[in-house]
Parts: sequence; structure tokens; C-alpha cells
Amino acid sequence: MPHTSPPLDGIASIRVKIGLLVAGSILAAVVTMQVGSRAGVPGWLTLPVTLAASLLVTLWLARGMTSPLREMTRAAGRMATGDYSARVTATSPDEVGRLARAFNTMAADLGTADQERRQLVATVSHELRTPLAAQRALLENLVDGVVRPDDQALQTALQQSERLSSLVSDLLDLSRVDGGAEPLRLATVHVGSLLDRLVAEVTVGGRPVRVERVVEPPDLQVQADEARIAQLVANLLDNAVRHSPAGGLVRVRAATEADGRWSLEVSDDGPGIPPEQAERLFTRFGVGDDSSGGTGLGLAIASWVCRLHGGSIAAVAREDGAPGARVRALLPVDPAAREVASPVPTTVGRAVAATPDPASTTYPEVPVPATPAARTAPATRPAARTAPAATDPLGDWWPDRGPRTAPVPLFASVAVGALAAAVFPYRNPGLGTLLVLLVAGALVLSLSVHRHRRWTALATVLSVGLGSLVVLRAAEWLPVLALLAVAALVTTSLTDARGVLPMVAGAASWVLSGLRGLPLLGRTLAATSRHRTLWPVLRTAAVSLVALVVFGGLFASGDAVFGSWVSRVVPEVQLADSLVLRAFVWFFVGGVVLAACYLALNPPRVERVNLPAGRPVSRAWEWLVPVGVVVAVYVVFLAAQASAMWGGHDYVRRTTGMSYAESVHQGFAQLTVATALTLATIAIAVRVAPRTTPRDRLVLRAVLGTLCVLTLVVVASALYRMAVYQQAYGFTVLRVLVDAFEVWLGVLVVLVMVAGVRLSGRWLPRAALATGAALLLGVGLANPEAWVARQNVERYEATGRLDLAYLSTLGPDATPVVVERLPPDLAECVVAGQGLPDPDDWLAWNLGRARAHEAGEAGGYGVGTVGGGDAGPPGLPDGCPAQVGE
Repeated sequence: MPHTSPPLDGIASIRVKIGLLVAGSILAAVVTMQVGSRAGVPGWLTLPVTLAASLLVTLWLARGMTSPLREMTRAAGRMATGDYSARVTATSPDEVGRLARAFNTMAADLGTADQERRQLVATVSHELRTPLAAQRALLENLVDGVVRPDDQALQTALQQSERLSSLVSDLLDLSRVDGGAEPLRLATVHVGSLLDRLVAEVTVGGRPVRVERVVEPPDLQVQADEARIAQLVANLLDNAVRHSPAGGLVRVRAATEADGRWSLEVSDDGPGIPPEQAERLFTRFGVGDDSSGGTGLGLAIASWVCRLHGGSIAAVAREDGAPGARVRALLPVDPAAREVASPVPTTVGRAVAATPDPASTTYPEVPVPATPAARTAPATRPAARTAPAATDPLGDWWPDRGPRTAPVPLFASVAVGALAAAVFPYRNPGLGTLLVLLVAGALVLSLSVHRHRRWTALATVLSVGLGSLVVLRAAEWLPVLALLAVAALVTTSLTDARGVLPMVAGAASWVLSGLRGLPLLGRTLAATSRHRTLWPVLRTAAVSLVALVVFGGLFASGDAVFGSWVSRVVPEVQLADSLVLRAFVWFFVGGVVLAACYLALNPPRVERVNLPAGRPVSRAWEWLVPVGVVVAVYVVFLAAQASAMWGGHDYVRRTTGMSYAESVHQGFAQLTVATALTLATIAIAVRVAPRTTPRDRLVLRAVLGTLCVLTLVVVASALYRMAVYQQAYGFTVLRVLVDAFEVWLGVLVVLVMVAGVRLSGRWLPRAALATGAALLLGVGLANPEAWVARQNVERYEATGRLDLAYLSTLGPDATPVVVERLPPDLAECVVAGQGLPDPDDWLAWNLGRARAHEAGEAGGYGVGTVGGGDAGPPGLPDGCPAQVGE
């Protein structure tokens, strides 16, 4: 698949890009919401798909907008370690693109400067070592008497000192260049006289080289800083003389030019300048100069002098084609007339521009291509420095430690979403739903990094059992609770969470995986997009399918014959609405599974999400007194309960004015809340109670153990109260669930007592989750709606009282009990109020609905019959009473 540029790459303003980004995301959200709403997609399904579609459009439009910033962050980290080779890819003309290109220029300059710094140290060390070694040897010979202090010895020492002085002078000049501390002192300069003087100085050393000078016109005068121009000429002459062979000729020529400038050319008969070194000739140490005794700084200073005057300097070929070097400087005759200011020299490693910009106080520079040494990491790295980490909003809590790409989870999640889109819509939960859950669970489990842990095995068994309730029971509320419990088990096993807060963080991480996994999704799509066959096939299939749906739908609705043919191929399908709903289901289920896959591959460190360690109180009574008050309240409450039990119903009526059933109903909810608050009290006491001595631990066990025992008594009292109330007023599913919740609280109290004996409760949160899931599984297997119906029927048989209106609200699970146990006339009212379900296909097969259908057929009740006449109670046919015997 060919590389495509980001969608907003051609826009030159980041503000316009952000505006288009916001507009595009809003438009995607509105269109998705409207499509889902018009197709009748439920709101709980439309909302997450709308948010996801808006996010995906935002990510697509934002592609490439911030990537240079991320690359700059990584490159800056590498630069902190001394590696200046990193470059940022910038294709956009906006502010971020310009910043990236400026960053690349800066990185190249820093790399060149770093290389020159190291070369400076090496060169200066070499230059200092040679004269210092010679002087040391001479002095040692003088001290030892090997050499006499005659004129020749002193002349040798003087030459080495002069070499050191020359090196120090060049370094001082270079420091002034870098500091930009040298202003121009313009004056009239007689070029001929200046050249005569400098030629005489350069030939004083007795070098066997002839120097020829030419000035045109002979009385040439210019406005310049004479000291700086002398420095320029001296450096060029010295360089030419040193490189010329014995008997060679050095030519110096100064002449006026037609554009208000004058030129200075110096040529020699030496070996010349190789073309690959011409660009680096005027950089510091640009051309090796050790063999000739130079420091490699003279030509860099000459370049600075030309820039200071607003001119340029370059190496050019000799006109006669002879070997040798030819350096040509172009300078303005009157720099003040060109409004030339003294530019502050920037990083060396650049060739000087041929023409200065008269409208600017600085002069443009032409960057020299980075040398191979500058493009690679330096050989020597600075020690004890670490690259700063890239900015990550999740920090160290959720590092990206997973694979670089994950094509198998991606395509498998898409397949699971497609399977759900084919199974879920227009079909009751049943065997097909369980099949999708098992396939998705097997996929996620196979990817989990914690799949071999014992907790994962236990969570898998409980999840399969809870998932089977979708097939075993027809009650709509039961699968919802079961799937919530399965989600808690799955996230706990995928993240290996052990504490309460880590479990909450693990559950939240499933949702956050949709965002955290986007980089992995992008890398995977980028990797698969390079496949030469896959994406063209998928793209062609998608376009063909859209064309088939659009044109097929238009022609089917526009022609009766064609529409009849289509109806035979796709019977009983509302094409547009069905495809929209299935697309929403596909996207939603596939996204949920894909997020779970990412969570399995790269779980967060949820154990870091925890409360800080408790700070025990310094005095034991600070926790004993509050807990003792709670214990005292429990004791008084249990005494009141005992008096009510011993005094009987008459005592309760005389004391409260209510019947015993009314009194127990009044306090059941409060007892449940009190039980939950007691567990919280125990948790707080464990955090603040000191446990340093055996006496502290004994007191903690005794007090909290007493509180737990009293809590168990209260749990038993609450269950007894609910039993009495149900016998008096009837059984409901809600009351059964409240009973089950109270039993679970009692189990938690027992687990807390075990943890108190061991003084270790790290295992407690997982045990609480496992027992809660097991209890819910037990409730589901017990068929609660059928059990409630049976209890109400038995109560009717014993007392003659029955709530037909409530029985009609129970689902198909209760239908067999109603048909079997109730008289035909009452059973007919209840079954008519319930409405027998239509027969399911094999994907929607459910044991509860199948039994209800069989019971209805056996009793002679019509399928789909629903009550609700105007004369009767809601849900019941006309003539059916709401209550019997009440």
C-alpha cells in the first residue's frame, strides 16, 4: 500500500488544523448518532460507538500533526546523551513543521560544534605538545650540560616559543570571533601600501618562495578596518607560503569590481585544494594542516573578517588551469554605505554567503552538508547522563511493554465482532450468545500474560459457569448481573489485581485500553498496510459491498419484480436498519474484545494504585473507644432482639404498636447497611490499630473478633426477619436477591475473622470476589424466578392468598411452575399476563424459554398471548383479579 501523507498536511496554520479537527469530530459524532437513532439502535449501544467514531476521526485527522513533536522529544533525549544524529521528519508547512526544520538545523549545528570541540582539544593538545616537548628536551640538555647555551640553542628555544605564541594568538582571535566583541573601526586604507608591508613581513622568515603583488588601480583606497584586513591578508599569505614548494610563486592581486566591491585574490603553486574539501576550507580545522605547522584556525578567522565587513570568501579554480590553490575574497569598498553591521559569528561549519542582505543586520549563511562524522553518533559518549523519558500521561503505571504489532488479536477481534453482528440482533440471548462469549473469552485468555496463574484458572471456571446462565435461564436481569461479575473476574485475572483499589483500577483499565492501545493499533495497521495483497483485497471487498447495498437497496425499493427477487435472497430482513444495527454491534463488540486483547497483552501495574500505608495511633484507646462504642450498640440491639423473641408477638405489639411482621420489615434495610458499615469499621481499625507487641495483636484479635461474632448474629437476625416478612406478605425476586446479598455479607465477615486470626488479609479481596461470583452462580442455577413462583404457590395452598399481578411479571422460568401447580383458571390468567415466548432458532435456544413453551403447549395456552385488557389490572386479561384471598 503506497505511503499517503497526513490528511491535513498541506494546511499551513496549526490553528486552522485544530478547527478542522474539532469540526470533523463533531460531524462524525452527529452523523453516527443520527444514523443509529434513525435505524432504531438502542441508546446504550449508540453512545459508545458514537464516541469511538468521533475519536477515530480525530485521530485520523490529527495524524502527523504532533508526530514531529514526539520525534523531537526522542531526539532531544538522544542529544542529551551526546548523540546528535537524530533528525525529525517534517513535511507540513505549519508552525510545527517549521519548528521541526529549525530543530534539524540546530541538531546539525550542535553535531558539527561537538565534533569541532573534540577536534579542537585534539589539535590544540597536539600543537602544544610538540613545542613543549622540544623546549623540555632542550632545557633538560642544557641542565645536564649536553648542550651549551649558545646562539643556536637559544634560537631553537625562541622558535618554539614563537610557535606557542602564534597558537595562543590564534586562540585569542578565535575567542573574540565567538564572542562577537570586535566592532568595525572603519578608516581609509591604502591597499597597495598594506600589501607591501604584509608581503615584506611574510618573506622575512627566509622561506624560499617568491611573492608577487598586483593592485588595480595602483592607488586603490577602500573603507575598512585596517587591523582586520591586515589579519585577513596575513592569514591568506601565510597559508599560501606554507603550502608552496621551494622556489614557488605566490600571487597577491587586489582590484576594484563593477558593483561597488573590491576583490582580494591569493594563489600559490602548491598541491591545491581537493574539491571535496573546498566547502570545509573556512571552517575550524576544516582541512588538516598538521604537516605544515598550522593550527587550522587562520582561514576560519579570515572568513570571520570577511563577514564582519559584509563580504564573502571562497576557494575558486585557477584561471590558467595550473595546479595550486586560489582564494578570492569580495569586500565592499565602503561598508558603511551598505549599512553593514558587525554580525555576531554563529556556529562555524558554514560557508560564507556570496552576497550579504543589505536590509538585514545579519547576513545569510549557506549551510554546509553534515559531514559523515556529524551524521553519526560520536565515538566518545559523555558519561553519567541519561536521556529523559518521553512524556507519557500514564507514566510508569502503564508502560507500553507489549508487542510492537499484534495482527492476530486485531483480525480475531474483528472476526468476533462480525460473529456477534450476525448472532445478536433480532434474536433473544441464548446459545449463540454463549458461543460468542466463549470465543471471545478463549481469544483473550490465550493472549493473557497471566494465563498460567491459579487465580486465572478459578476465574475462568466461574466465568464459564456464569456465562452458561444465558442459556439456562430466561430471566433478563440474571445475565446482566452474571456478565458484570464476569467482567470483574476477567479484569482481575488479566491485570493480576489483588487489592480492592487495584481491582477497581483493573476494571477501569478495560475502558482505558481503548485509548492506551491506539499506538499499538496504529503500528499494526501500518505494518499490515505494507502487505501487497491483503489491503487491496479488503478495500475492494468493502467498496463492492457498499456498492451492492446501495444500488441493491435503491433498485429493490424502486421495482417490485427486482424487490421480490431480493426478498427471496434475504428474507424477512429490513435491509437498511438491519445493516446499521449489525454494523453498530460489530463495531462495539469488536472494540470491546480488542480492548480486552490489549489489556491481556499489556496489563497495567494496578498494584501501584493503593492506599498509603496506615499510620497506627500512638495510644490504644484512640481506636478502642470508637470500636467499643460500636460493640456496645450491637450488644444493646441484640438484647432488644432477645426480648422481642422471648416476649412474643404480644410484647412487640404492646411496645411498638405494630405486628411482628411489620416491625421486622421496617428494620431489614437498616441491618443490611449496618453490616456493610461494620466491615468498613473493621478495615479502618486494622489500619490504625498498633500491632507491634503481642499484647497489641491480642487486643486487636479479641475486640474485632467480638465485633465479627456480633455482626454474624445480626446477619442471622436480618435473614430471619426477611423470612418472617415473606411468609406474611409473599415472596419476590428482589427479596431473594437481598437475602443472597446478606448471606454474602455474612461470608465476608467469616473471611474477615479468618484474616484476623492470621493477621494477613492480602487474599481477602479476591476471596470476596470469588465467593460473590460463586453465590451469584448458585442463585442462577437455583432458578430464582421458578423458586419464587413455587413459594408463592405453596403459600397460596396453605393460606389461600396469592398475588396474581406479581406472578404475571415473572419471566418464562416461572411458567412451568405456574402451569403445573396453580388451578387452570388462575394459571391461565398468569400465563396470559406473562405472554408465552415465540419459538427460538438454535442460536437463540434457551432452556427456560423452551420449558415455558412446552408447558404452555401442554396447558393449551396460545403462544404470544398477552394480557392487559382495559377492565383488568395491568398485565392481566379482563376478568382476572390482581389478588386472591387478600
